[in-house]
Order: sequence, then C-alpha cells, then structure tokens
Amino acid sequence: MHYNEINPKNTLPESSKPEIPAAKYFRIPGIMTETFWIVERVLDGDSLIVKEEFGQERKEIRLYGLDAPEVHLSRKMREDEAKSHIPAALLLELGLQSLDYVLQVCPTGTRITLLTEKKNQLDFWLRQLAYVILPSGECLNELIVGNGWAKSSNNYFCSYLHYFQQLSNFAKANNTGIYKFSGSF
Repeated sequence: MHYNEINPKNTLPESSKPEIPAAKYFRIPGIMTETFWIVERVLDGDSLIVKEEFGQERKEIRLYGLDAPEVHLSRKMREDEAKSHIPAALLLELGLQSLDYVLQVCPTGTRITLLTEKKNQLDFWLRQLAYVILPSGECLNELIVGNGWAKSSNNYFCSYLHYFQQLSNFAKANNTGIYKFSGSF
C-alpha cells in the first residue's frame, strides 16, 4: 500500500490508483517512446514542429488517426472541398478554428512525449507519425478528435483508429467542434 498524497493517514491499494488518461497508448505492442520534446510550432490541427529539449534536433510530427481542415489554400484544400462539398473559404475558417484549439491545449513551449508505432513510423511526406502525450497525461490526438476539431482518418493506420472513428462519430452526432458549423468534413 502507498500513502495518499493528500492525507497521509489514508492509504490506497495499488489497484485503486487512477490511471493516467493516455496509459493505453504506452501499451501498444512495439510502441517507441521519445521523451523531452518541446512544441516549437503548431502548423495546423494535425501537425507540429518539435525540438529536443536537451539537443538540437527538430522534426515535423503528423498526428496519428486524424485529419484536420487545412489552414492554407493548397492542393489538399481543393481535394477536401471536392470530397466534402464545403467551400474552401469555410474549410479555411474551420482549419483556423482547429489550429486555435490545438494552440489552447498544446501551446508553443509545451513539453511532450512522442509515441510512434514501429509498424507505421512515417507518412507519405516522411513526417514522423506520433501520438502526442501532454504533461497532463492526455493524448493530444484523442482530445482533437474527441472534441470535434478533426475527423478520424485511415490515411495512416494506427492501433487506435477504430477508437478515433468512434470519437469522431460522437463529436459529429453532438455537433461539437467543426461540426457546429458543418455537418460534414
């Protein structure tokens, strides 16, 4: 038994300790863990630039299991416009709102942990794919999809894709995040 940190006279058995919200991601078979990374820049609702806290390395991270609207007019924006039948101007606004949400929960300077599945490490543009674990113990990917600021995406397989699809469907059904403004994306 361990002492309760709030009141040393109370004890809690190991099994009753609350689990860290993102603990399930650490249990993915073949997961690679990288600690001591700092968010240098949030590019959009599904990509970050990170740097080593105690080194010089920088890299772009693409979040597993989700796709947020773009924040710049681009080829992808035109593809999203054609698939969703949402005008590019509205998609752009939704992208900026998604970016704003990510900046609120994971601002520049946040220390994060990166979790990457060995089976699927890079996207088409050679960006590292990752689950981003915040200092609170929450998974950024899960927060973004669960709060409706991105849709689940099977473009890059991840072990929690089915879970992200459920979160995305729930957000859509409850008109949360981008779904407040558009029923589809």
